[in-house]
Parts: sequence; C-alpha cells; structure tokens
Amino acid sequence: MITSLLVANRGEIARRIFRTCRTLGIATVAVYADPDADARHVQEADTAVRLPGAAPADTYLRADLLIRAALDAGADAVHPGYGFLSENAAFARTVQDAGLLWVGPPPAAIAAMGSKTAAKRLMAAAGVPVLTVGPEPAEADLPLLVKAAAGGGGRGMRVVRTLAELPDALAAARAEAAAAFGDDEVFCEPYLPAGRHLEVQLLADAHGTVWAVGDRDCSLQRRHQKVIEEAPAPGLDPALRTRLHAAATAAARAIGYRGAGTAEFLLAPDGRLAFLEMNTRLQVEHPVTEAVTGLDLVALQLAVAEGEKLPATAPPARGCAIEARLYAEDPARDWQPATGTVHLLEVPGVDVEFDTLPAPAGLRLDAGIGSGAGDAHADRITVHYDAMLAKVIAWAPTRRAAARRLADALARTRLHGPATNRDLLVRALRHPAFLDGAVHTAFLAEHADQLLGQDAKSAQLAALAAALADAAARPGATAPSGWRNLPSQPQHKRYRTTDGAELDVRYRLTRDGLRAEDHPDVQLLGSTAESVDLAVGPLRCRYRIARHGDQVFVDSPTEHHTLTVLDRFPDAAAQLAPGTLLAPMPGTVVRIAAEPGRTVTAGQPLLWLEAMKMEHQVTAPADGTLAELPVAVGQQVETGAVLAVVTVT
Repeated sequence: MITSLLVANRGEIARRIFRTCRTLGIATVAVYADPDADARHVQEADTAVRLPGAAPADTYLRADLLIRAALDAGADAVHPGYGFLSENAAFARTVQDAGLLWVGPPPAAIAAMGSKTAAKRLMAAAGVPVLTVGPEPAEADLPLLVKAAAGGGGRGMRVVRTLAELPDALAAARAEAAAAFGDDEVFCEPYLPAGRHLEVQLLADAHGTVWAVGDRDCSLQRRHQKVIEEAPAPGLDPALRTRLHAAATAAARAIGYRGAGTAEFLLAPDGRLAFLEMNTRLQVEHPVTEAVTGLDLVALQLAVAEGEKLPATAPPARGCAIEARLYAEDPARDWQPATGTVHLLEVPGVDVEFDTLPAPAGLRLDAGIGSGAGDAHADRITVHYDAMLAKVIAWAPTRRAAARRLADALARTRLHGPATNRDLLVRALRHPAFLDGAVHTAFLAEHADQLLGQDAKSAQLAALAAALADAAARPGATAPSGWRNLPSQPQHKRYRTTDGAELDVRYRLTRDGLRAEDHPDVQLLGSTAESVDLAVGPLRCRYRIARHGDQVFVDSPTEHHTLTVLDRFPDAAAQLAPGTLLAPMPGTVVRIAAEPGRTVTAGQPLLWLEAMKMEHQVTAPADGTLAELPVAVGQQVETGAVLAVVTVT
C-alpha cells in the first residue's frame, strides 16, 4: 500500500496528482529546480526536495537525483506525471531497483512503445495501419514530418516541404529532442496537414482487464502541440469508433500493458485511419475523459500500481467535455512564448481546482500557477519550462453547450501577466466551423484571419479607461480643467497594445463632463483607480483596471486588453537602428546560420534561440547585409538584447 508518493515532475500535473493523494490519505513529496523554489506544487506538498540547478537536464531529467530525493523523503512510490522521464524505461527500472513502487506501466511496455519507431513496427506486425516513409525519402513522399522518436508535446518536430530542407530539419529536430528528452533519435513520416488527431484513453490492470475509456479529438493544434481537446471525438460513425477502440486495446494487450496510457491515431480526410504512437503515461488532456466518465484516472493509476483489479467494463461516457490550454504566448507573433509574472488568474465559476467534474458539474481548472489575486500570489513564468499556464475544462450535456460554457468562462477570465492565447481560444470555440465539428490539424492556420488580431476601437476605449483610472489615482487630477478663462491643454497618455500598436489618449475633464478627442460620443459616468464606467452612445461599458509596473490590464465582461505605458516624450537617441533584431525572450543561442558582412534575404534564418523547451528561429527582416551579429553559440541572452543588425538594401 502506498503511504507516501513522490511526483517526479512539476507544475500543474504535480498539483493534480497531489489533489488525488490528499483525498486518498497519501503523503506527498515534491521535487523542485531552483526556478521553482516558490512554485505552487512545492507549497502544497507535505515534503519538498531541492534539485540544484535550473535546466531540465540538470534537474527533472536526473534519475539519480529523483531516486535520492524519494529515498531521503521516505517515499515508497514514484509517479512520473507527464513529460520529462515519464516514458523512460530506464528510469522506471531504476525506481523499481531502488525498492520503490513505480506508478506506471512495466518498463518493458514503455520500451516497446516509448520509441515511436519501435511502436510503429510492432503495430504494423499486428496488422494496424501506420504511416511510413522509406529510409531514403523521395520527392513522392513530400511533405514530410520529422519527429522525435522519444517524447512528444510538439518538441523535436519539423515539417519538410522540399528535400533540400531535410538535412537542416533533421539536425534541428535532433538537437531539440536531445535537449527535451535526452534522446536524439528522429524519424520521418508522411505529413497530412488537414487530418484529424484522434486518441483512445486506455487503462489496464495486472489481471488481464483492458479498458478503452472512450476517445478524444485533439485536432486543434499549433506547432504540432494540442490547444483544444474534447471527449468524445465528434462525428465518428459507430463502425469507425469500434475500429478505433479495438486497435487501441489490441496495442495494449500486445505489450502486456498496465496502468494508464493513450493510443493516438491520425484520421485522413479520405477516411484512412493510421496509428501514430502510444503515450505510456497520463495525458495532459485526461481531464476531458474524467469529466465525461466521472472517473479519477490518477486514483485508478495508484490502485492498479497497488495491484487492485479493475471492474470488467469502463463506465459509459455522459455528455461532452472540452479542454482549452492557456499558454503564455503570442499567437499573432508566430506563437512566440512569453515570460514574466502572473499577477492574477481568476476564472469565474470554478469552485474546486482539479475537480473530476462528474455530471452535471460545469467548469474545472487545472493550473500550475495560483488563482489568487495580488502580488503576494504572483507566479513567475520562466524560459526553463513549458509555456502552459493552465487548462480550463467545461462539461455539458451536448458539445455545443460545452463549447459555449467554456468560451464564456475564458472570455470572463481575468488573467494579468504575460501575453496569452486566451482570445484565440475564445474565438476558436465560437467559430461556426468548430461548432459544426469541422475540426482538423490545420484549423488554426486555416482560420487565422478570423482568430487573430484586436479590434482597434475597443483598444482605444480601453486606453481611455486606463488613462481615466490613472487620473483618478492621483489626488486632484480629476478636477475639471475648464475653470479657466483660457482653455488648458488636454491630458495626454500614451500606450502600446500587445500587437505593437501605439495609442495616444487626449482628453479634458470640463464642467460639462469628459471631452475625449477621439471619442466625442463617450461620457464618463464614474471612475476610481480600479474601475471606470463609460457611456458609449447608448451602451454602458464597465472596466476594471489593474496596474503592475508599466503594464495596465483593462478588463470588461467581454474584452481584455494589456497596455504598456509609454513615455509621452520618447528619447530619440534611444531609438534603435532599422533592421535591429532583439531577443524576444531570455534564452540560449543554440545555432548560427549566417556570418557578418554576408548578403541575406528576407526570411532567411540567422540564428536559433532555445527557450521553453522549443527552438525559436530568428530571421532577416528584409533583404540586405548582415552588419552585426554580436552573439555566439552557447551564449545566454536576456529579453531585448541585440541579436543581429541587418542593413536593408
């Protein structure tokens, strides 16, 4: 019987596992790298053990440190979570060799499915269709997808559209896979840009019972990483669903599987079904399956590890559940990850974090960061780990009702911190094509024009509200400015939006009320430092305002804006030369592909930064000459550091 459990992971999944442990009466042990010293999972554990260092390779990927932590803390079992060493057969064996209980499948099963190449060979031998490419790809095989053989999460993946791109794509994928998983093996398969990503949740015990616990659709992706997932997968005919579950169950039985796992498949537009891989761990999207079945999959993992027998059949699905992943990233800038402090995460309607949502519940929040307000609860998003902030899950009797509930919850969420994909998620969930079930892996790219961008008028109103709140915060600043014989100069504030637009706000507070230069139809109904009430024609708009440093967060029930306060009189000497490329985030220069003095073309790769488990390409902004390249491979840079200067021709 498990009495104390170490979770060899961090953030949201560690907190999720700890919650189940508390309900079962199991003591918890957290591990943490130095950047996570004050993280929520550390605060919530009964015991915490430091892993000195910051990079995953020095901390969460160090099996020896994790085993020592478990033994020192008196744990008798280890749960790997997802990512890091969760699909590492050698780690599972090391755990068992240390006399600890491994909460996961047998090491042999991990080894059989842990390598995507080995798993494909096994499935092909069992008669399950797979996507394959020969050892020497040809033009007829294009486009190709280069993938890491170990791990997942979109890391170590590259799309190749010409054979000339293949060598660089293989090198980049190997480097990224080695950094993320400690294994640089990669392979190629046909790339189907508009297929559907389907998966089956599996659960098996040591007594021969294998459950196919329903299916999921995870087709809405960016950078080959899932963004929105749902259960059950919409629009599958009964025959296809039966075939899907049968293939997944056969895969589990073929390797003597035990515990929770997921078989993933690609459904081509022409109806062909192909096995992709098997994840021998709990999935990030497991909450949607919990929501429609009422199961606690973590509790079942622990029960199976203790040798308990599952009932003969899994419970049926009830209703529909949809999960949206909130990432610290900017979709409008090629999904560029963002770092910084999260000052507030407030999701309306969420009562209990990590609740399994048995029907007829509604909303659930799984988060690695806190949901409290104020700087005392602030969490830091660093470059060392994944950019996911939280998952919001909605359950409802029907798919459309679940989508509406989730979109509304996200739209009303107050999230103050780095740029996020929240607005894109809301628009995707409300998009007619999504509501009709027309989902596929190219959905976000296909509908980008409708999913990205900000409304300029609403941003201007938000800036006006921010300026009025700032005035209300300064004693005497809200006195009418029209008590003089000569008119005064208008109040003036400048802001920058998250998409780079600069906004000038000019207004007067007169005896007759607000006079805003760009908004003659706007009336001020009331203002404080935290709230502004405006009448815009016949509409009444209420804004909640919060300021942290030079950032101002403006929230209304349906819109949210993050503004950066700008100096009214910018220093001309501080302006950068045209063609200067700055580091968008802290990171490490991992590759350089150009030399100073050479001619470059627009879009040509100059260098790559590694941050948040991903490589980020820095390209030439225009045709010209690479005048400066003041960085070197291995160099760590901070946000705003000059990476290169291109003199435009």
